[in-house]
Amino acid sequence: MTLVKFNGTPVKKSFNTLFDDIFSDWSGFGKDFVAEKWNTVPANIHQTKDAYHLELSAPGLKKEDFKINVEDGLLTISYEKKESNNSEDYNTVSREFSYNSFKRTFTLGGKINTTNIQAKYEDGILKLLLPKKAEAQAVNKQISIQ
Repeated sequence: MTLVKFNGTPVKKSFNTLFDDIFSDWSGFGKDFVAEKWNTVPANIHQTKDAYHLELSAPGLKKEDFKINVEDGLLTISYEKKESNNSEDYNTVSREFSYNSFKRTFTLGGKINTTNIQAKYEDGILKLLLPKKAEAQAVNKQISIQ
C-alpha cells in the first residue's frame, strides 16, 4: 500500500485503485458514466435571411419515434424508442444495444412562423426548417441622408 494524499487527506490505497475510486465517485465520469445521464443530443442552428435551420444529430433512430411539438413559444423535440419483440422463436440471452429517450426544448420567440415549420429525417440528422415571420425577415435597404 502507498500513502497518498487526496484533497489534503491521507488515503491508504494502491495507486491503481485510487484513480478508480476517484473517478467512480464523480457523477458523470469513470465507471458511473452512462449515456442515459446525458439525455440530450447535439444540435446545430443556422440562420438565413428567411429561416432558421435546426439540425439534431440522431443516428440510427427511426423517424416514427420522434415527436415534435410547439406550445407557448417552445419547440419541443423528443424521442422514445418503442420496443417490439415480434419473434417468439428465440430468447435473448444478453442485450447490449440500448436505446435512450431524449427531450430537447428550444425557445422560439416571436420571430418564427410556427404554422409553417417543417421537419425531415435523413442520414441520421433530424432537420427542421423554422421560417421567419415576414416582419422578422431582414430587409436590405439603402437609407439616404438628407
